Amino acid sequence: MARHPKLKKLAFVPAFALTLSLAACGDNGSDTDEADDADASAQEVDLVEPGKLTVCTNLPYEPFQFTEDGEVVGFDVDLMDLVADELGVEQEIVDIEFDVIQSGTALNAGQCDVGAAAMTILPEREENLDFSDPYFDEVLGLMVEKGSGVESLDDVREQGLSLGVQAGTTSLDHAEEEGFEPAEFPNSGAQLQALQAGTIDVALQDLPVVENTWLENPDIAEEYELAEVIDLEAQYGFGVQKDGNPELLSVINDVLAEAREDGTYAEIFEKWFGAPPTE
Repeated sequence: MARHPKLKKLAFVPAFALTLSLAACGDNGSDTDEADDADASAQEVDLVEPGKLTVCTNLPYEPFQFTEDGEVVGFDVDLMDLVADELGVEQEIVDIEFDVIQSGTALNAGQCDVGAAAMTILPEREENLDFSDPYFDEVLGLMVEKGSGVESLDDVREQGLSLGVQAGTTSLDHAEEEGFEPAEFPNSGAQLQALQAGTIDVALQDLPVVENTWLENPDIAEEYELAEVIDLEAQYGFGVQKDGNPELLSVINDVLAEAREDGTYAEIFEKWFGAPPTE
């Protein structure tokens, strides 16, 4: 279990705090009542451990969640920090297998309050989890060795090359739908190591991992390249226990909406992906 301290973001003012500040500056009783109701709503959220928002994730999955200088950071981590701030608690991160998160097992066992692991919203997962509103578009990237002549999954099939994916992910689902029997790895780090060791010939992974992490490394970019971009027309969501924590789900959705409206989401997005989000 790796603990991530609550981040201080001077540019971000939690909605509850903002409402309270406005109420303090005026005599509008309705504003005060609304602030009290919002604060009470936050207090009603059941947490696995009081005073903490316990978040299950799978490391490393840069730039969404990974360890840097002994601290867990990333896009999902920053968004969950906003939720923790709204609740007036700190975020604590639990690193476990992705399959245990997406199946709902970890949440049902009380290991965490929310799953935040670049998790695609899929019908089969919605049977096990309640998802938040979408927060990121799902696109895959195929990484291959430079000079291999591989430009698509069709080329991988025609050349009889071995394909590697991360277990329990949409990369696995897509590969199997395309008729492959890919090698499966517990996380993106193990997948990359297998590619570099020659255990697999090509890797199918979420595009931000390929483009914003793997190929940002000069040594990797010297030997490998992005061959194909595959838009699955799906989106990521945060997951809570199925029918188990509607109050927390409501807070998460409110925080995401507020962050999009006040520009905080765009700031966090550009911080981790190098460019603002497209509408």
